[in-house]
Amino acid sequence: MEKTKNFSELIVWQKAHQFVLSVYSLTKGLPKEELFGLTSQLRRAAISITANIAEGYSKRGQKTR
Repeated sequence: MEKTKNFSELIVWQKAHQFVLSVYSLTKGLPKEELFGLTSQLRRAAISITANIAEGYSKRGQKTR
């Protein structure tokens, strides 16, 4: 198995990124009054997935106490 050079090469991150794009597309059609409610919450949750994968990738190999 080859080593990856950055997190964007991970298949799981690529799939999560596609999910983020899908969520943004889906929430674009929600009513404007939901912009700061459901829309914002869904988008932040989706982005959190890719951010957590990237953060975990950058910490690999680092020993925790």
